[in-house]
Amino acid sequence: MTALRIPGVRRPGRLLAEAAALLTAAVVAFPLYWMVLSAFKPAGEVQSTEPRPWTLSPSLDSFRRVFEQQDFGRYFLNSLLVATTVVLASAVVAFLAATAVTRFRFRFRTTILVMFLVAQMVPVEALTIPLFFLMRDAGLLNTLGSLVLPHLAFSLPFAIWMLRGFVRAVPEALEEQARIDGASHARFLWTILFPLVLPGLVATSVFSFISTWNDFLFAKSFLISDTSQSTLPMALLVFFKPDENDWGGIMAGSTVMTIPVLVFFVLVQRRLVSGLGGAVKD
Repeated sequence: MTALRIPGVRRPGRLLAEAAALLTAAVVAFPLYWMVLSAFKPAGEVQSTEPRPWTLSPSLDSFRRVFEQQDFGRYFLNSLLVATTVVLASAVVAFLAATAVTRFRFRFRTTILVMFLVAQMVPVEALTIPLFFLMRDAGLLNTLGSLVLPHLAFSLPFAIWMLRGFVRAVPEALEEQARIDGASHARFLWTILFPLVLPGLVATSVFSFISTWNDFLFAKSFLISDTSQSTLPMALLVFFKPDENDWGGIMAGSTVMTIPVLVFFVLVQRRLVSGLGGAVKD
């Protein structure tokens, strides 16, 4: 006999899956909640021996210390400039490269794709010292270019591999029809193909933006003496002191750093979902 399904009553398996999803979301979101909470706690509660997941006397003193820090606005603009440059440059280069390796047949095409894949397997930490000498020889130390180029190089392999699926999903008959209608290859590329793969570009841009915005390793390694070129993660070092760390300032600064990432994610979330869906289908 077929079991009757009562409308409005969920199956135990689905309830268990939803409960597990909620528990996972709570575990993932708890560090973010604790960071924001610590940013609003008074100094006495932040370093209390009996921490509580709430506060009855929220304070903005930690944020005041963050915004009163010298050149904080410059650090913010530096991070924004580096992240925006990496996102835009990686999107354009990855789109052109993905189109080339998908639509054209040429020698060493497979070798290039394998090299892209191998590049993703190399730990960033293992390449920091070679990149330091490379930036030194190129005269890029203590400049924002020393941050843009490495992040661009590390974000391109992932972006190209992901965009290959979107470019491949566009039928070649569409390009042939565009040529029949008199469209040049460049016009087809930017007016037809580019809008179709835009969800994939958004998805890759999110990962590029987050990794670049939160970078500390390259900034610490390549920005040695010119503090005017520092980024926001470097600005947090002010609150780490030899005698006692200012955890309220650290949490407030981390909260301020998180806001642009959340804003960027909210702006592109619709296209991000469709972009990740297209990647999964590929």
